[in-house]
Amino acid sequence: MICLAVRLLVKSGKESEVARLFGPAAEASRREPGCLLYIPHQSSEDPRRFLIYEQYKDEAALEAHRNSPHFKQYIADGVYPMIEEREAALYSPLP
Repeated sequence: MICLAVRLLVKSGKESEVARLFGPAAEASRREPGCLLYIPHQSSEDPRRFLIYEQYKDEAALEAHRNSPHFKQYIADGVYPMIEEREAALYSPLP
């Protein structure tokens, strides 16, 4: 299993639109065979900050997610144009 944690800072005024896009993106991602968990979060202290916590069966499942039509529609073409900063990191569970 691998974990992907993505932190986003969205452009001012785009918070609601980004939050709206994460609904269908999360729903479609959770239906992927290799997706174990996909949970978008919005900061309670700064609504421009988002955290997406994802778990996948393996690297192939993550790659399939990144190449999916819903990722392109909702994230690459939807969310990404509205962000100022993006930080993504992969993690592996400890034994």
